Amino acid sequence: MGQGNSKSSSSSDDSTNGDGSNSKSCTSRRQRIKKKLSLHRHLHRRGDRKKNGYGSQHPKLSSLEDFAGIALVTIVSAEMRFKDKWLACISIGEQTFRTEISQQTMSPQWNSEKKFLLERNGPHVAKVTVFETNRLSKNHLIGYCEVDLFDFLSQDSDSGIEVKLLDPSPPNGEVGNIYLSCSIEDPTETEKSFARRILSIVDYNGDGQLSFNEFSELINVFGNQHAEKKKVELFNAADENGDGVVSIDELATLLAVQQEKEPLINNCPVCGEFLEVSDKLNSMIHMSLCFDEGTGNQIMTGGFLTDKQASYGWMFKLSEWAHVSSYDAGLNSGSNASHIVVFDRKKKRLVEEIIDGKIVLSMRAIYQSKVGLGIMDKGAKELLQSISERQGKKMNSPESAKDIPAFLKFFKDQINMDEVKYPLHHFKTFNEFFIRELKPGARPVAYAGRDDVAVCAADCRLMAFNTVEESQRFWIKGKKFSLSGLLGNTHGSDTFNGGTLVIFRLAPQDYHRFHFPVSGKIEHIVNIPGCLYTVNPIAVNSKYCNVFTENKRAVSIISTADFGKVAFVAIGATMVGSIEFTKKKGDYVQKGDEFGYFSFGGSTVICVFEKNSIAIDEDLLAYSARSIETLVSVGMQLGVSVRKRTELPLPDINNIRMF
Repeated sequence: MGQGNSKSSSSSDDSTNGDGSNSKSCTSRRQRIKKKLSLHRHLHRRGDRKKNGYGSQHPKLSSLEDFAGIALVTIVSAEMRFKDKWLACISIGEQTFRTEISQQTMSPQWNSEKKFLLERNGPHVAKVTVFETNRLSKNHLIGYCEVDLFDFLSQDSDSGIEVKLLDPSPPNGEVGNIYLSCSIEDPTETEKSFARRILSIVDYNGDGQLSFNEFSELINVFGNQHAEKKKVELFNAADENGDGVVSIDELATLLAVQQEKEPLINNCPVCGEFLEVSDKLNSMIHMSLCFDEGTGNQIMTGGFLTDKQASYGWMFKLSEWAHVSSYDAGLNSGSNASHIVVFDRKKKRLVEEIIDGKIVLSMRAIYQSKVGLGIMDKGAKELLQSISERQGKKMNSPESAKDIPAFLKFFKDQINMDEVKYPLHHFKTFNEFFIRELKPGARPVAYAGRDDVAVCAADCRLMAFNTVEESQRFWIKGKKFSLSGLLGNTHGSDTFNGGTLVIFRLAPQDYHRFHFPVSGKIEHIVNIPGCLYTVNPIAVNSKYCNVFTENKRAVSIISTADFGKVAFVAIGATMVGSIEFTKKKGDYVQKGDEFGYFSFGGSTVICVFEKNSIAIDEDLLAYSARSIETLVSVGMQLGVSVRKRTELPLPDINNIRMF
């Protein structure tokens, strides 16, 4: 075998390609070019270039339609109230970056920058957080602010901005100031700049012109066989005078235009990552970011899902994480395995749902093992029922009111008391606070006059699937889950075979009243007895139990003109001893009206629509298909009736009324 390999290797040295070139020579040349690309990027980062600090120039933007390109954001410095070692993070969409840690000071200086993509109608509100790091146990969030980059870039002033940092704990007083700078490139200029940079790498004599051989070598590196066939055509199109050479600017323009029409680059020449053909703009941006030369400032570290993970330095590529269930990703990534990562639909970024670490460990022990569920079958179900009943009584006692401040502190940045109808002193028990009402208008209803637009039924984490089969593939792992099991013997349950499933999971910190997603008449409300398993993803993602079909629940059937029949299932859970309704059978209701509430604890509502009756919004389906829950609020748009959707195109998410 050894001789055979040696002989084969020898033969390959002498083999040629169809154009007469030696294949070994081609391979070596490609490797040299790739190495030069990486070196080019490295040297430019280290070179002496003009600083782009506080007070940088940037083009103005006049409307959201102009809001696309590469943004260069610089976290310049801060003024804090006490001395410590500091780091800052910035989160936009699914990206989070962090600075280095400052020296012990009240005035940290970072001058730390990062380029990222700003898409039309994409995320444009950045959350900036500042952590003190001089702690033995963990880093501590001291202040935060939110900056609308569109507003920032639309300002007349060419200077950066000073933003007040707010305390994450109520009443959200000021804890310092932070200084930021931002500039943006036009997408066309981004493409031309990228093409100009990579073409200059093969301009070996540095005369600003490329021969066909120089251009050909670069095309070979792009990994596109179709481009190999078109390189003569492309080169001749740019070589207008036919002298055999063209300027770099001419070729840069041609290559940028061609990449928009028919991409020639399959693999990023810097990192080697495969580029999606369907995502032409993002592919060009990706390559430009890979060539991120910076301006001489420190480059922020990226690869984080959230600012909490960034503060601990736990890097986790979303491309790898997204193929794992939210249970695995949310609870196994990050600093202490007690967070679930969800996508905030309003703010368009990943956030973390906080769960007490001890509770996480106990839930894993029970729901993620056969032994744990075996114990459940031998009396623990009755124990959960007893605990929930006792806890319900405790939360209804006057003594429980003293627990409200601690609850607010634990969920300090997730409960907005300004939205609550009554002041804090109004609540005489914890449960009164837990089932709190909101001020009128706190949850505006999307397209309130249109019954053919369905809305979200709760403040919750949402998963949506076109079919039950899809939900079982991406989210519900219980082997025996079925629609018939969920709906029980409710009259007309066969109507929903093959229907669309939407899961609204409420966490303890949420507003716990649920609302109607559609307008219509309540035909039935049927109570189904059952267990009180937790509805946390740890249990839902367990193959050993069927939370939604075994838990106590109430099934309502709503008859509508636009969606046919809609099943509304309110599901009890651990610590939720009761499901209370504020409407009754026979009532005619409007979408957005209150339907009822859950007592203390997290719980879930599931809505089932008839087959081919609703087109769920694409962003909700897309995140669900990646096993990522979407954080939504009551009244946000859910989907549009298929039966009456001709008058109303699916709106862009930026036009959905959110709060």
